[in-house]
Amino acid sequence: MILTRRVLRWPIKQEYVLPVNTCFSSGIAFDSIKMAAMFSSSEISKTASSLLSAYASFAGSMMLVRSMANELIPHQLRSYLYSAFRYFFTPLSPDLTLAIDERCGMSKNQVYEAAEVYLSTRISPKTERLKLSKTRKQKHFTIGLEKGELVVDGFEDVRLTWRFVCTEGQKPHGGEKKHFELSFKKKHKDKVLDFYLPYVLLKAEEIKKQDKVIKLYSRQCPFSCEDDNERRGGSWGSIILEHPATFDTLAMDPALKKMIIDDLEMFLRRKAYYNKVGKAWKRGYLLYGPPGTGKSSLVAAMANYLKFDIYDLGLTSVRSDAELRRTLLSTTNRSILLIEDIDCSSEVLERQMRNKNKKLPDKTGQLTLSGILNCIDGLWSSCGDERIIVFTTNYKDRIDPALLRPGRMDLHINMSYCTTDGFSLLASNYLGISSKHNPFFAEIDGLLNSTEATPAEVAEELMKSDDPNIALQGLVNFLKRKRDEADDETKNKATGCGEVDSSVRRLNAIVSKVKRLKTNVDQRKIMMRKRK
Repeated sequence: MILTRRVLRWPIKQEYVLPVNTCFSSGIAFDSIKMAAMFSSSEISKTASSLLSAYASFAGSMMLVRSMANELIPHQLRSYLYSAFRYFFTPLSPDLTLAIDERCGMSKNQVYEAAEVYLSTRISPKTERLKLSKTRKQKHFTIGLEKGELVVDGFEDVRLTWRFVCTEGQKPHGGEKKHFELSFKKKHKDKVLDFYLPYVLLKAEEIKKQDKVIKLYSRQCPFSCEDDNERRGGSWGSIILEHPATFDTLAMDPALKKMIIDDLEMFLRRKAYYNKVGKAWKRGYLLYGPPGTGKSSLVAAMANYLKFDIYDLGLTSVRSDAELRRTLLSTTNRSILLIEDIDCSSEVLERQMRNKNKKLPDKTGQLTLSGILNCIDGLWSSCGDERIIVFTTNYKDRIDPALLRPGRMDLHINMSYCTTDGFSLLASNYLGISSKHNPFFAEIDGLLNSTEATPAEVAEELMKSDDPNIALQGLVNFLKRKRDEADDETKNKATGCGEVDSSVRRLNAIVSKVKRLKTNVDQRKIMMRKRK
């Protein structure tokens, strides 16, 4: 049997086959191998020197070509060719990143808000920096991501990475631009868009409902109750709404109270109906009545009942129609837009009427009645869902009829004077009296039927003493005084002496004020003498 051993000479591709006996006793095979090794070493050294010289020649040629290219080819063309070369020869990444900005134009990005809430429950133990906050009404701490932090999440068999990114705005006062970056494998794109992101939106809604804190927003508010994104594009600041008013504590007629609650509940469950009939999902309320009848308390009770935030908008702070649109678009869904005392705060209505009478066109860049109407009931009103608009006024007859029609103010609620039912509720809340067995109740009921007293006035009298009998006696005396004053005013009007009596009362008030001031001055003089 003859074995063969193959010996290679590198880099020449030639094979040598050496016969080898089984016993190797003659040593011929070893000599043959030694000679082949010596021959291979010499050839390798020659080949290496040839390679080095070839490389030097190639490098010199490339440098010459490069210098010629820099001289002959323009810089812009070279940059384009380099970018094209990198584009075609760079391997494609298997990952995909979605950028979720804080805002969508002038509106809030719903996906960003949901991600902000959802990721607070997906904090990794490896995370090094977090933001922590808690308000007085919150049950738990609020945890948020710091700039540049990562959160790794899993959905079925998909691994997802969230990164919170903040960049400085380009404008001098542009502020920070915030967005989330969501990274995952490209092959899972459909699953992330169709299932994972809707899941994030749903979970965020559940989390917000569990620890909902109602906020009161105002453009005049100098700060926000939280240090996060309470910036709202319309310059809204906020505080926590701690008004304790509820429908159980409102001194209103029970039938009217039930009607309001039923109307609110019907509004909440009719989203499909509003879409069917082609109307924006909003509802307008007009609360009118004398001061002290509980209009603001009713708004607070509505917010506490619905868990809606309140945006308190003063029309005098809005300078133009464009600013009004930006302000309203920066409000969120499931909120109440409150415009108080529209009859006196809206100077634009009077200006509009003056321009119509003088046949003068409105100046550009100012707030107009048509701008208000378009934002309330025009195309701009459809930029949001599940919103309630509440107007309050002391004098309904002073409001332009264009604002009163259905679609702008759908339900008109008369906040009247205190009734017997309202007094019973106030007595129960303030004095703990739940029955009408008290001897004062019958007399007070009779006085309320013949006297106009607001719930605020009745509540003020009930707060003057902790003793129910003393407080009720004070209320009886107050109602009698109001009744007598109303009777005297009626008699004076009938006899034509009303103007004289009112002038005398004003003169007496001025004299009393002067006497009080003189007394204060005398007391100060006495004190100064004692010090000397």
